[in-house]
Amino acid sequence: MNRKVRVRFAPSPTGPLHIGGVRTALYNYLFARANGGDMILRIEDTDSHRYVPGAEDYIIEALDWLGIKFDEGVGHGGPHGPYRQSERRDIYRKYVKQLLDDGKAYIAFDTPEELEAARAATPNFQYDASTRMGMRNSLTLGAEETQRLIDAGTPYVVRILIEPGKDVVVDDLVRGRVVINSSVLDDKVLYKSADDLPTYHLANIVDDHLMEVTHVIRGEEWLPSAPLHVLLYDAFGWSDTRPQFVHLPLLLKPDGKGKLSKRDGDRLGFPVFPLLWKDPATGNISRGYREDGYLPEAVINFLALLGWNPGDDTEIMSMDELISKFSFDHCSKSGAKFAYDKGRWFNHEYLQKLSDAELAQLFRPVLEAHGIDPDKFGDDYITRAVGLVKGRINFVNDLWEQARFFFVAPEEYAEKDIRKRWKPETPAIMAELMEVMRTLPSQKSAEAEPVVLKWVEEKGYHLGNVMNAFRLTLVGECKGPHIFDITELLGIDETLRRMQRGIDTIKAPEA
Repeated sequence: MNRKVRVRFAPSPTGPLHIGGVRTALYNYLFARANGGDMILRIEDTDSHRYVPGAEDYIIEALDWLGIKFDEGVGHGGPHGPYRQSERRDIYRKYVKQLLDDGKAYIAFDTPEELEAARAATPNFQYDASTRMGMRNSLTLGAEETQRLIDAGTPYVVRILIEPGKDVVVDDLVRGRVVINSSVLDDKVLYKSADDLPTYHLANIVDDHLMEVTHVIRGEEWLPSAPLHVLLYDAFGWSDTRPQFVHLPLLLKPDGKGKLSKRDGDRLGFPVFPLLWKDPATGNISRGYREDGYLPEAVINFLALLGWNPGDDTEIMSMDELISKFSFDHCSKSGAKFAYDKGRWFNHEYLQKLSDAELAQLFRPVLEAHGIDPDKFGDDYITRAVGLVKGRINFVNDLWEQARFFFVAPEEYAEKDIRKRWKPETPAIMAELMEVMRTLPSQKSAEAEPVVLKWVEEKGYHLGNVMNAFRLTLVGECKGPHIFDITELLGIDETLRRMQRGIDTIKAPEA
């Protein structure tokens, strides 16, 4: 194939974009960019009964947040529009008529009740060469009766006419060569008169052809429809421009068997949607990666490696690096377990790549959410505080738990640490330490530490007990970064104030 690579991502606006759909969009994007091609955003909204208000905007916002960019399509324009299928009715009618005129499709008037009766009468019923002559369609009614019913406004569908006994070959870049006999296929509905819209099967073929799509990259769940799409390309006489199929492996549950679902996320505590979603019908809220504190670069890196590898052990890769390494040669055929803990690891790694100043800016809204005015402390203070604890976090919100004591003095003290570290003699030792801190020639961590350690040694005190009691007064519990880094940032006045409150407040446990 010597044509310019053109791929499309074609979601349906029936709800929030699932993380599996995000991965499909990502692989389309990586493949297009790796091959100097174009990417199209097409909205498949032919199923009017399942349309959900706000879903299209959600999809576009999610892909934009993740940095998956389009060359043409909804919101971008281009020479092959319109890009919403509901706006392409006139185009589809032409191709429905072509199939009917060529005898490659037929009109069927079967009511839902008649179809249900046929299913009840025939085990494993499907509408095909073995059953269609017993149904109510243009093949059995004749041209005159068919036209009379159409003129009378009788609802109908158009079905593809599939001849049995033909081997249909699907060449797939991941699955390889797949051969399916047409006898197992049913005469799928291509068009419904009720809403004057085609079904997925016809609309996709027509759009992919007219939009000059060279590669159809989609989830494994669409593989069963590929033989039908091959037959449709042949029926239209478009075999020479039929796109290359790529069916991606499923994203699987983190535990057990089966496809990843929202219930798995709810059960195990991770999102399965890129952004927070509020259901317009029920008001139910579903978590999103963005609102949970994931960086878009981390989500992209994480998803890229679910079903694909770069051919080596490299894990941390920017979008440009992913593009430079991407090909379907290293795409797995088997499903990929959704190791959500690995996603947290990626987020940790990407947070560490941020400068302290960048991370401090992300922390400001978190401080505000906890009633802290960031301007009261200033960018330099916040940046230094973040730098002392960033190694302990997986998400920006974790900074509050790790660094809150830099902004709020403790009012309560951890009981377990009191029992272990606060002895009857501790208040007196802390009072001595306060005098040592007051007389330090410098509050710089590197200069204060040796002076205090020498004092502890000369007094014969237990180093662990002294330092942990000291930490307890400053932090409220025995955790946090290096103690003298804490005192340097708090400053001598705040350090002494907290020590005095600890002396006055903390009571040694009774023996």
